[in-house]
Amino acid sequence: MQLQQILQQVQAGKLSIEDAQEMLKNLPYEDLGFAKLDHHRKLRSGFGEVIYCAGKSTEHLVSIYQTFAQQNICVMGTRASLQQAQAVQSVLPQAKYDPVSHILRLGEQENESIGLVAVCTAGTSDISVAEEAAQTAEFLGARVDRFYDVGVAGIHRLLSHIEQIRSANCIIAAAGMEGALAGVVAGLVDKPVIALPTSVGYGTSFHGLSALLTMLNSCAEGIAVVNIDNGFGAGYLAAQINRLVCKGSQCK
Repeated sequence: MQLQQILQQVQAGKLSIEDAQEMLKNLPYEDLGFAKLDHHRKLRSGFGEVIYCAGKSTEHLVSIYQTFAQQNICVMGTRASLQQAQAVQSVLPQAKYDPVSHILRLGEQENESIGLVAVCTAGTSDISVAEEAAQTAEFLGARVDRFYDVGVAGIHRLLSHIEQIRSANCIIAAAGMEGALAGVVAGLVDKPVIALPTSVGYGTSFHGLSALLTMLNSCAEGIAVVNIDNGFGAGYLAAQINRLVCKGSQCK
């Protein structure tokens, strides 16, 4: 249970001070021995804890999800394997796994999605990373529109959607190969563009390094670049920008 919920229930007389004290013992973080779960992250940053699943043992990952479930806290895990997801779902069947983005979610956000983030890919091979970005932004409260396979090799595909893309508060452009999409998009819109290089490409793409360097060296203004295949980082940054645009406005 979040701190705000605890205080609201105490105020409403639904929770005793003694019970509230017991719950607060696990704040600001809960020590599981192998992991320290940060329950105050949302108070500091506006968004709660996210789990990086890759490299974690199945036993540890299941324990982490169970701990969040016991406190009714929504949580998202990135880079989860099918085997990890199945292990978590065996004890928490309500957990949802997406094999495209490799995101493992527990619980749904309570608030209605706000604003708009556009997620574009150069090709269909970039969709896995783009979906990590899109679903991260959605989990953090942003409304997301997807424009996939609109790369510069057939720029008419991009131009046919440009007015919809321009309506977004922030645009994520995911591309491998030479990574030209982000610079082209940035030259066509008046919104911040988050360039997301992917490791898609042939030998001299160097597993995304070519796209990364292109994006870092773009002459178009208003571009921020995240690391190779870092869909989570792109989605998180886009959600922060979207939230700032909507803050204090009638953004819906």
